[in-house]
Amino acid sequence: MSAILWPVVGRIVTALDAANGEGEHERAMRLIKVVEEAGEASAAYIGMTGQNPRKGTTHTAADVADELCDVIIAAAVALHAFSDAPPAALTAKLDAAARRLNNPSPQRTH
Repeated sequence: MSAILWPVVGRIVTALDAANGEGEHERAMRLIKVVEEAGEASAAYIGMTGQNPRKGTTHTAADVADELCDVIIAAAVALHAFSDAPPAALTAKLDAAARRLNNPSPQRTH
């Protein structure tokens, strides 16, 4: 992960805590923000592909990438509300994903 991610996210969390508090409602809003940003990434993809014939092609791959970065930042901010050690939680998840890649389980058949 980028070395700047956690320090910047920490500053965002501090600013949000100061402005909005730290209650259950704020916790929920930070989670909902992830969904909002994911919707914006989806909308950018629709715009990139021209899927809406009324609007045509309105976005680029760079726009989609930019929105995906917003998703990552929002998720990192929200993670602070659900973990006492967000960087460690993410590292553990990445390590587990890497282990699965190194030791894939047999494919299931239906």
